[in-house]
This record gives sequence, C-alpha cells and structure tokens, in this order.
Amino acid sequence: MKRSLDLKLNKSMMAIILGLAWPTMLEQLLQTAVQYIDTAMVGVLGTDATAAVGSTTTVGWLVNIITASIGVGFLAYIAKSCGAEDFDSARKASAQSVTVTVVVGLVFTLLVILFSPYVPVIMQVDESIRELTADYFFILFIPMLFRTATSIFGMVLRAAGDTKTPMVIGVIVNIINVILNFLFIYPTRAISVFGMEFIMWGWGKGVIGAAVASAISFIVGGILITVVLVCHKTVSPRGYSLKPDSRVLKPCFKIALPNLFQGLATSFGYVVFASMINSVGETATAACTIANTVESAFYIPGFGMKTAASTLAGNAYGAKDGKKMKELVRMFIPIEIFLMIISGAALFIFAPALMGLFSKSDEVINLGATVLRMVALSEPFYGFSIIMEGFLVGVGKTKTPFVYTLIGMWGVRIVGTFILITVLGYGLVAAWGAMIAHNMLLFVLYLRCYIKGKWNPLKEIKAN
Repeated sequence: MKRSLDLKLNKSMMAIILGLAWPTMLEQLLQTAVQYIDTAMVGVLGTDATAAVGSTTTVGWLVNIITASIGVGFLAYIAKSCGAEDFDSARKASAQSVTVTVVVGLVFTLLVILFSPYVPVIMQVDESIRELTADYFFILFIPMLFRTATSIFGMVLRAAGDTKTPMVIGVIVNIINVILNFLFIYPTRAISVFGMEFIMWGWGKGVIGAAVASAISFIVGGILITVVLVCHKTVSPRGYSLKPDSRVLKPCFKIALPNLFQGLATSFGYVVFASMINSVGETATAACTIANTVESAFYIPGFGMKTAASTLAGNAYGAKDGKKMKELVRMFIPIEIFLMIISGAALFIFAPALMGLFSKSDEVINLGATVLRMVALSEPFYGFSIIMEGFLVGVGKTKTPFVYTLIGMWGVRIVGTFILITVLGYGLVAAWGAMIAHNMLLFVLYLRCYIKGKWNPLKEIKAN
C-alpha cells in the first residue's frame, strides 16, 4: 500500500517537474533558434560580419548574467514565500523588484552610452571592424531598461510557478526579431515564393540592421512582461509601495549578491577567455562564436530543469518539507543526466553539419566541429552541476556556487587558457580543453557537496 502511494506521489511530482521545466526549455529553444537564424543571416555577409557580431557576445553575457543574478534573489525569496503560502510577502518582493529593475536598467543604459566605443578595444577586435562592432553593441544594449525588466520580472513569475508566460513572451519577441532581421539586414530584392516572384523591401543595413531588429524586439518583450506582472493574480505589485524596503531587499540581496559575484566572475572570465581567443585571429573568433551558438542549444534541457529545481526547492524550503526536498533531488538528477547524455550524443554526431549552417569556410567548420565534439563528452557531468546549482539557488545557498565558479573559471579555465595560448602558442582547441577541465572540476565539487548533504538546509527535518 505504501509503495503504491509512493508511486502515485512520484508520478504527481514528475508531472509538476515537467510542467515547470518544459515552458522554460521551449523558451530557451526558441531563443537559441533565433540565435541560429541571426548568426546564419549575418554569416551570409562574410567572416568580418560574423566576427563583428560575435566578438562582443561575451560582454553581452556579462550584462545578462548580472541582471539574471539579481533576479535570483527575488526568485528564492518569492518561491519560499509561496511555499509557506505567505502571498503578501511575495507581492511586497514583487514591488521591490520593480524598483530594482528601474535603477539597474537606467544604470546599465548610462554605462552602455559611456563605454560602447571602448568595448571592441578591450576585446582586442581587429581594427578594421572596431567601429562596426561598437555601433552594433551600442544599438543592441541601449534598451537595457527593457532587457532588465524581461530578466528580473521573468524570475518573479517563475518563482510563483508561472513558467508559461515568460515562454509566450519569448515566442513573440523571437518572431518579431526574425521578421525584422529579414527586413533590416538585406536590401530590397526580388524573391520567389511558390514560383511567384515579387519585390521584397529591405533596409539593407547588414550588421546594424540586425542590431536594430533585436533592440526593437527587446523593447516589446520588456513592455509585455511588465504588463503581465502588474496584472498577475499571485505576484502583482499593484497596491504595494515601490519605496525601497530593507526588510525585503536585505534577504533578497543576501541571496543575490553571491550569485551576482558568481555571475561577474563567470562573465569577466568569458570576456578574458574570448579576448585571448580573439587574439589568435578571425578564424578562431568566428569558429568560437559559432560553436558557442551551436552549443547553447544543447544546454537547454539542463537549464530548463534548473529553473524547475530552483522553484520547487524554494517551495519545499518555505513549507519546511524535508522529505519532499530529498525526493526532488532524487528525481531531478537522473532525469537531468539522461537528458544531457542524449543532448551530448546529438551534439557529437551533428557538430559538422551544425557548423555548416553558419559558415561556408571549411577551416571554420572543421575547427568548430572539433571543439564541439570535445565538449559534448562532458555534457552529462556538467548537467549534474547545473541541477545541483539550481537546488542551492532555490534554497538561498548562493555562496557555494560562487566559490566553485571562482575556483573553476579563474583557477582552471583562465589560467589554463593563458598558459596554453599566450605562453605556449596553442590555439582554440587547447583553450576549449581548459574549458572542459573547468566543467569537470565543477562536477567533482558539486558531487562532494551532494554526498555531504550541504545542498539541503532541511536534511534534519523528517516528514510528519
């Protein structure tokens, strides 16, 4: 009888896990599809265009990770409040997220205005494309207020168990982006559809057109998610004060700051990593840019499950349900590893074909396929790290991922890449070898954390 009851509970929990995870996976899949389309569309313009767009990608990650890290503080706080059925606290936190979004968005907008001309120089971009790169970066990131709203408000909605709304908004944003790319990148031209030819208007702005298209889509996304949050039945900030409240912000930032430091450590590490690769030459830059774009699609199962893990762990923590916490991690880990094995196998098999979607250069395709097949072998191990980080974030234990990231990124990846490229003169393959060593170290550290039970603040609490 008990076994039958446990089986029913497991099936119910599995449905909840997948119900939270699949919208996030689909949202990220669509975002990645647009990345693929953007890269392919710009890639037609030549290697210079691909390098101009790709050489500042890691700086974009830096900005995005910072806003997402701040959102993590609100996610953990609101998920815990909802788990305890304290919806008043959840709405107060939602109102505070609005205040933080406005401040952070405006600060980043100012930074973009001031520093965009210097980004290509810092990233060691070839002088022939520095002006184009700076213009692309400026246009892409000037709507930072809207991008910040999308990031932080999306976290608030997910903390309340609403992963579908951010997905729907992501679909709308991506459709707008693709349509505008088609119109803004290419000039007016004759096209044929089902044997019928007609003239299609085009702005013909190339890389700049791609940036404008993305900027407009980000603005639309920011507006839509703000409207949804204001009208949301569980976490609407309406009627609550936007004046900074230390009683809410302090615990949120106590969680967010280590995550922010982790994001900064990761992002600056990516910037330094990319800068060293850019110094090798345009072929390495183009291959690394395309490989990163291809690889991102195959992390979707992992990061989709991570969002569900953070939300459910926060709910269990708020309800002080120690048994549920243990059941969750026992279900998440095998699902995650299975998904990443399938994902890694697909990446290994199709790496050359996927690289060929974005470049016509045999040298770029072969180099990119080599590093993708290398990293594909480490995906199941990295998947374990992703899910354990999700649990730690959900219960507010963000210091541990920060320390692990600091050790792995700077102690292994950056130092290793510096020695291999700058000192010994190796190229992109060696640099990605250092990246894989970083991923494997994270697996060892998170495995130790799991075995010792440091991920679970409720490990001493048993079910009634």
